[in-house]
Amino acid sequence: MDGMVATGVEGLTRRLAAAAAALRWEDLSAEARTVACQAAMDMIGCALAGAGAPLSDILFAEMTEAGGAAQASVIGRPSRLPAAAAALLNGAAGHALDFDDVNMAMPGHPSVAVLPAVLALAEQRGASGKAALTALVAGTELACRVGRAIAPGHYDGLGFHATATVGCLGAAAASAHLLGLDAERTAVAVGIAATQAAGLKSMFGTDCKPLHAGSAARSGLLAARLAAHGFTARTDAIECRQGFAATHSPDFHPERAFEDPPGGFHILANLFKYHAACYLTHAPIEAARSLRERHGLAPDQVAAVRLTLSEACDRVCNIPSPQTGLEAKFSLRLTTAMALAGVETGALGSYCEATAADPRLVALRDKVTFDFRPDRSHTLADLELTLADGTPLSARYDSGIPATDLALQGRRLEAKFRALAGPVLGTARADALAARLAALAEEADVSAVMALCVG
Repeated sequence: MDGMVATGVEGLTRRLAAAAAALRWEDLSAEARTVACQAAMDMIGCALAGAGAPLSDILFAEMTEAGGAAQASVIGRPSRLPAAAAALLNGAAGHALDFDDVNMAMPGHPSVAVLPAVLALAEQRGASGKAALTALVAGTELACRVGRAIAPGHYDGLGFHATATVGCLGAAAASAHLLGLDAERTAVAVGIAATQAAGLKSMFGTDCKPLHAGSAARSGLLAARLAAHGFTARTDAIECRQGFAATHSPDFHPERAFEDPPGGFHILANLFKYHAACYLTHAPIEAARSLRERHGLAPDQVAAVRLTLSEACDRVCNIPSPQTGLEAKFSLRLTTAMALAGVETGALGSYCEATAADPRLVALRDKVTFDFRPDRSHTLADLELTLADGTPLSARYDSGIPATDLALQGRRLEAKFRALAGPVLGTARADALAARLAALAEEADVSAVMALCVG
């Protein structure tokens, strides 16, 4: 085996693996515990709503035909499947609506890649809520640190979907943590995950994007279980020659992996969605909504719309003429038009073929033009409107600033959870599940909570 590393930085994988393996509940700040609990509630709510998506039905049919041991719950369905299959299904369902949390350090969706693996293993092992939440933080931390080290070329340049790739490594670290693997075995698990990591950003707007999240969870879980049984892999898989960093990014800045984030934990920078579309559409939506509300605008008053954004947005969510609800979630033009027209962008039903074809929205959509700029924050939007009478209006919004009022964030997420879970479980059961998830750290066995997720 060639032991040389491409960058001259030795031990990166082992150091990250050791940190993940060593993390304990007592190490987490009160804020990190709170956000981890909120992330779990949000992901499960998204999976409950996403369980009814056509892609979830297809995957469920495929997994149930294969059969296997009834090890873990399928969220939103009265079924149990092997842990790896449940992780795949729950991850895909959790990302089906593109309504789950984001962390720009990856950059991608951490909880939906990591938590489904954790939950499946936790059920199988009878693990506590504290154990599951600690594993979630450990996996999120590793994923974000790797994501920082290979940015921006991994996502922006080559077009890998970090939720699928970096998320797979995070799922492996989280699963290894829950299995109680030591630092060396955790590094092996990360190596096994690294050789499975895949996912193309070009698939956005199709069923493959949610599949990426499910595949990351399944592959990470499998990696940890194989490592636990003595399976071998390189323990320098991230930094070695022809390893993960070398093959997945033209940029590798290993020192970034060890930079401490504000507050000490990357999970504190998780950004939660209140619009059911790609996160890079959220800043334009908020800017457009603020102008509409402030000035009482009607669609026919708008003559032109100009958006100044990061050029990365052009490669992620700039479907010009969406035809389906899924494509609408990745259309800067249409989502901006929806916000200007007063369409509820947080409602799942707003993203449909009828919305995409609405003549009023199409006319407004086609008035949107762009100024895409390099070296600009992905989450910053400047919106300039010209009204029919020539009046100029402008607004700026940055959707990349994490919440500081965690109590308010918790209330917003509980309301979101009830809106997502209520139609699946009924109001009473959704309320009961919300209460249990809000206090997930007090659960002696995660299985008791997962039993309430049956649709």
